[in-house]
Amino acid sequence: MNILYGVPGEGLGHATRSKVVIGHLLAQGHQVCVVSSSRAYQMLAAAFPGRVHEIRGFHLAYKGLAVSKARTAVLTLRTAPDDLRVNFAKYRDLLCDFKPELIISDFESFSYLFAKLHRLPIISIDNMQIISRAKLNVTVPKSERGNFQLAQSIVRAKLPRSRHYFVTTFFNLPLCKPDTTLVPPIIRPEILAAKPTKGQHVLVYQSATTQQNLVPLLQQLPDQEFRVYGFNKEEDHGNVQLRAFSEAGFIADLASSRAVVTNGGFSLISEAVFLQKPICAIPIPAQFEQWLNAAEVEQMGYGRHFETITADNLRAFLYGLAGFETALASYQQQGNDVLFARLDAELALLSGHASSTPRSTKAKGSVLPSFPMPH
Repeated sequence: MNILYGVPGEGLGHATRSKVVIGHLLAQGHQVCVVSSSRAYQMLAAAFPGRVHEIRGFHLAYKGLAVSKARTAVLTLRTAPDDLRVNFAKYRDLLCDFKPELIISDFESFSYLFAKLHRLPIISIDNMQIISRAKLNVTVPKSERGNFQLAQSIVRAKLPRSRHYFVTTFFNLPLCKPDTTLVPPIIRPEILAAKPTKGQHVLVYQSATTQQNLVPLLQQLPDQEFRVYGFNKEEDHGNVQLRAFSEAGFIADLASSRAVVTNGGFSLISEAVFLQKPICAIPIPAQFEQWLNAAEVEQMGYGRHFETITADNLRAFLYGLAGFETALASYQQQGNDVLFARLDAELALLSGHASSTPRSTKAKGSVLPSFPMPH
């Protein structure tokens, strides 16, 4: 099939995951054209030369450590007219050079609008839809209810009435909407190939913004070794080692760590769960999806969820490592096999070569995902 694949440019998690799926689709003989923006475009263009078109994307604006809704709205409105002009030019380019039969979107709007304009089927593959298409099993505190409602509104408005939703997740929730399948997180080949060991260091990852007092805070635990990514520096501060960005170095430090301290980002948490590394999650404020990931880490016994990094919080987390390791030992995932099998079946249905394998249930209340997970 001819497939147009949309990948948002905000952050590299979407691009990293989409790269895996695009590689699978190409290996299966499909023709794939990709649209993306910003750093995600650069990554995907290098991986798939000649297949990736650059569009104008949506960007988040930060105020301190939190996402600023007001600043993001102003930024979006200020750039919208020019973005629309560039993106609609891409419509014409794609119509001239490529005739899509199907759209796949990883929470990306341009490809969705293209599908609606040309009446093409849409498949959604992302982790965000769990906010709208599943029933949460954690209590949302009053302080997060506004963020939850906003996140739900955004997710519901994104890719509505798609043909099917593949929702990647490391936690099991009952579904409340049809045409939805829960699948394990998409794991990149480098993580699949990693051999996890238990070293003495704790991996610390900071993104989007930096916590200026992080180094002296970590130095309050002198008996612990920390390897810190996110400042993009190579510095030695005794028990705290700042590491410049290196994909190979980061993966090696992740695979050999005894635990991970991170925000609530889905990609690193998923990789830590896959490698069975205990997680201390401190979500970026005002990002409900990160709050939910962190809350589920604690709900499933995989680690702790804190609002801020403090020496006492880190001590409490490290004290419980044995229990977190026990919980993580029951997590099972066979690479990306489940997603690929379900996606291939859906594409076979679309192309008219389907086997007798039924689609995922269309009735509301589809309770369990189609992969083994602990309860």
